[in-house]
Amino acid sequence: MITKIWHFIFLFNIGLLGSAEVHKPNILFIFADDQCYETIQSFGLTDIETPNLDRLVNSGTSFTRAYNMGSWSGAVCVASRHMLNTGRFIWEAEKASQKAEQERESGRFWSEYMKKAGYRTYMTGKWHVRAMAEKCFDVVRNVRGGMPNQTPEGYNRPLSNQPDPWSPYDPKFGGFWKGGKHWSEVVADDALFFLADAKKYQKKKPFFAYVAFNAPHDPRQAPESFINKYPLDRIKVPKSFLPEYPYKNEIKCPHSLRDEKLAPMPRSKHSIKVNRQEYYAIITHMDQQIGKILDGLKESGMEKETYVFFSADHGLGVGHHGLLGKQNLYEHSTRVPFIIVGPDIPKKKKVAAPIYLQDIMPSSLALANVKKPKHVQFQNIMSLARGKESKSPYKEIYGAYLDAQRSITVGNEKLLVYPNVPIVRVYDIFQDPLETKDIAETKRGKSIVSKLFPRLLKLQKEMGDSLDLRKSFPKLLSKK
Repeated sequence: MITKIWHFIFLFNIGLLGSAEVHKPNILFIFADDQCYETIQSFGLTDIETPNLDRLVNSGTSFTRAYNMGSWSGAVCVASRHMLNTGRFIWEAEKASQKAEQERESGRFWSEYMKKAGYRTYMTGKWHVRAMAEKCFDVVRNVRGGMPNQTPEGYNRPLSNQPDPWSPYDPKFGGFWKGGKHWSEVVADDALFFLADAKKYQKKKPFFAYVAFNAPHDPRQAPESFINKYPLDRIKVPKSFLPEYPYKNEIKCPHSLRDEKLAPMPRSKHSIKVNRQEYYAIITHMDQQIGKILDGLKESGMEKETYVFFSADHGLGVGHHGLLGKQNLYEHSTRVPFIIVGPDIPKKKKVAAPIYLQDIMPSSLALANVKKPKHVQFQNIMSLARGKESKSPYKEIYGAYLDAQRSITVGNEKLLVYPNVPIVRVYDIFQDPLETKDIAETKRGKSIVSKLFPRLLKLQKEMGDSLDLRKSFPKLLSKK
């Protein structure tokens, strides 16, 4: 009899252990489009109002140096999102992007792994990869393309001493207003719908929600009250402002590029102020929608069982270095906000260790108890987020744009090369975070070049990067 009782207790405990293993946390992923790392108020870098993103910062861990690797396309968001959803580094992701449907069918998409791990999956908003969103997620609402429609009046503006032909809050220009309700508000509504649906399944299935805003991508539209928060005398022109970037054509970022055509060339401080006014306004409006989602999560009773990830697919120039877009490798275009909030995540913590934003994918798989797939090259950074480690999983940060720009960053030293000029630029991003002082011709700069250029060549090989920098910079090969 005693033996039977102990046998029962043993089986009961095994059952408890088994149920503990089955229970997995919810994952809420909130994704912005074109949001630069500097545009969160609590970071103290920009005069902008983001009370709900500040709320995330104060509730969790922020990675202050999260990067996108760059792009094989002028549409940087395409490359960024392919890397995110496949877990592959840039050039491997480019290959996979040509076979995106096969990737999904073979279960190699992020959402497919979450499904297999027992998650009920949700998606709304921007979906800029080739596989069908409807096939990747269980519940899908309001899938959007790469960007809201622009109009001719939205380009080359504002011109000095001329009336502005375009308004960010006039619905007649379509864009985010197309359909009658601002797209950011639609995304928030969808997310609240997902939370209500997920609540019904909580005893059986955790949820994975992919909530992707198109904001703050252009056309940067927001209700008038949000524009009014930022009168032009409140807007500061970036200290790295230039009327025109000297190598814009050679680095394949000409004024004819769609992003760069939004403001007149040469840039005026007035036009940059107006563009930044609209940029801040749409971010603050998006922040309000994020607040609704966070409130909904709390009201659902699932908050304590949920990890919230927030990031953006890349940054944006909006006047830095005379550039408006993201087709460059300056920090303003490659660095993004990156925040994790969860049950065991320290509050108000900042991590300076460099990571890639696409590390979200393997990190969430780890939370779901999914063994990291062999093809996934990005890293699980949950130990960093939990404060159990302080060292980055990457020895250097790699950057690439088409065949025109490459970069490598090690610690505070950054080497940027333009093979079509050809020229090298060197920055100390700790002492010069806005990258306004190229030190390539100084003694220290030359030392950095001799150290980092060979390392960049090696990193290219590891990345499967076929661009031969040796042809453009033969003299650097002989320098030690």
